[in-house]
Amino acid sequence: MKQLLQNLKNGQTTIAEVPIPTPRAGQALVRVAASLVSAGTERMVVEFAEKNLLGKARSRPDLVKQVLDKMQREGVLPTLQAAFNRLDSPMPLGYSSAGVITTLGAGMDGFYIGQRVACAGGGYAVHAEYNLVPRNLLTPLPDDVDFESAAFTTLGAIALHGFRLAEPQLGENVAVIGLGLLGLLTIQLASAAGCRVWGTDTNPERVALAEQFGVSACSRAQAVDSAQAFTAQRGFDSVIICADTASNDPVELAGIIARDRAKIVATGAVGLTFPRKIYFEKELSFINSRSYGPGRYDPTYEENGHDYPIGYVRWTEGRNFQAIVSLLESGKLNVQPLITHRFPLEQAAQAYELIIGKKKEPFLGVLLQYPADSLSSSPVIRFSRSTSKPENWQTGKPENPITVGVLGAGLFANATLLPALKKVKDVELVGIASAGGLHAAHSGKKFGFRYACSDEGQILDDPEINTVAILTRHDSHADLAVRALKAGKHVFVEKPLAVNGNQLVAIIDQLQITNNQLLTVGFNRRFAPLAIQLAAHFASRAEALYIHYRVNAGYIPLNHWTHDPEQGGGRIIGEGCHFIDFLTFLVGAPPVAVSAVALPNGGKYREDNVSMTFTFADGSVGVVDYLANGDKSFPKERVEVFCGGSVAVLDDFRTLETVKDGKKKTVKLASQDKGHFNEMQALVRAIREGIPPIPYDQLIGVTQASFAAVESIRKNGEKVQIDV
Repeated sequence: MKQLLQNLKNGQTTIAEVPIPTPRAGQALVRVAASLVSAGTERMVVEFAEKNLLGKARSRPDLVKQVLDKMQREGVLPTLQAAFNRLDSPMPLGYSSAGVITTLGAGMDGFYIGQRVACAGGGYAVHAEYNLVPRNLLTPLPDDVDFESAAFTTLGAIALHGFRLAEPQLGENVAVIGLGLLGLLTIQLASAAGCRVWGTDTNPERVALAEQFGVSACSRAQAVDSAQAFTAQRGFDSVIICADTASNDPVELAGIIARDRAKIVATGAVGLTFPRKIYFEKELSFINSRSYGPGRYDPTYEENGHDYPIGYVRWTEGRNFQAIVSLLESGKLNVQPLITHRFPLEQAAQAYELIIGKKKEPFLGVLLQYPADSLSSSPVIRFSRSTSKPENWQTGKPENPITVGVLGAGLFANATLLPALKKVKDVELVGIASAGGLHAAHSGKKFGFRYACSDEGQILDDPEINTVAILTRHDSHADLAVRALKAGKHVFVEKPLAVNGNQLVAIIDQLQITNNQLLTVGFNRRFAPLAIQLAAHFASRAEALYIHYRVNAGYIPLNHWTHDPEQGGGRIIGEGCHFIDFLTFLVGAPPVAVSAVALPNGGKYREDNVSMTFTFADGSVGVVDYLANGDKSFPKERVEVFCGGSVAVLDDFRTLETVKDGKKKTVKLASQDKGHFNEMQALVRAIREGIPPIPYDQLIGVTQASFAAVESIRKNGEKVQIDV
């Protein structure tokens, strides 16, 4: 299918061919008929993308600080590579569309194939021939609401949420500052609610259009006098700011024309420096409206489909969408006069030239149009390179390459794993899949895969692939690993191996019946150059080790998916397993018991300020202090090892210091190396030799130890034995 993309690195807005997405549970695939271009959000993205590097840095000093901090911790080269990789990632544009459902994932009761719907959400209702949309961001359309009008549903919900926040009453005076697309929707909503509506704008054509909708409107120069006359000198009960400007003038004007104790709501992006005197004297209330309504930015609502009870949250974003569609159906909201331009998707670049001012002509509603069908589109995109099968191809034979299929094409894959895999000899990159298709297409072309797709079944069933790398979200790791092993593939699965005991049991059961297929987990740190030197330093030890591993993990908001016990498993299971594995690597065996305690969560954390003490069969002790309450500018990891009169300190995988018999030796790398390339080389060797790169008892033992650590935390530090 065709999709509109923005490249943040070079500023190019392009139409790309990407695989049709594959809906998962709780999602629908929608063939798009029309989508609305945002003159606010999307314009800002395009303008940022077109700046040079210096301009980007000046506009986002917060990101510059993050880059400098990372550079200090990890070195110049990997930091620059990560930064340019992020900029080079394709960004989908759009957040408001309408079309027809073509495919349904599981759990989509109440929707049906062929149903006409409005779609919402950044990353979902994008400018593409097909949209992959979760259920709470879909709204059924009556037959008499056309697709062009329905494409305004999301923007209408933004206007409606701002109006609701003002809490106007029937017959009250409502002012709207800024009569662009958002403002002209707002005045119609206020009129439909029985309010007396007045508006102002600097553009006389928009003032005239507002008057066509039956409201009183004037230019900015006349605003103060006109407002006083309209309200009989009392001032407005509510003022809704829909302007899009960095100026503080809209906020200042709102204060002047508002009555005492009025509510002022900003739905547009405006300057927020308040004139204290007038806001203080009138005791004005100011609210910055947040998008479509309750549920926005809540992944449990938007991604997982959990609705809020209507008795507690009357107007969620989904119910706001429904209200807009009802107003469109009744004719109380009319968006057709707001449409000034229509472009076929193939000419979308012209739409962006219009909204950023390269084309000097007035505009309001800008729509993209789509073909009635996309029968030529495919869930698989093949690239222009040889797809011939190696002669005498057979899994694992040394004279033939390791043929790899990749599941997942996110930031980690693009920034870290795929560059490492690309460098390994005798590896052929065959296919890559991501649910939305977009990132698979980008990564497939960038790293030289034969094809990209949106369905993991295409990768798992491909007879030309003998090795599968699983880089998806944590909750899918175990199931995909089992399926890949059953399909006769070698499996590399990024950590964690599993997020619960049932998943781990399924993997263990499959390994017991698997013949020649190998499984390994992305515990890359044990393959790092300095880690190997550290282990060699204690290779001849005759005593138990004491290991202290301090991790300055950094804070992650509570609504991040890694905290979700079902999706991410929590931070100890999801990431802490890395550090448990490193202890296991140095000792040479998995731990047998753990005692763990956590600092109080205090409403800010979620079991991610933890001290875990692991004991091993040989008497060794390993302590992992995993902390989310530090400063990210401080180095992330430090390992200290004591044994037999010798000490070693590994600092952030850049510096290794060893001390023995009074002699100190220091090895320092120019850039941080956490072992990803060595890990991929080890995987290839393991497949050639038929020996897992990490012993299975360690893979399983580390995973069990992470489960046991969480259990100990919840038992207030009680020691928990680990079944190995």
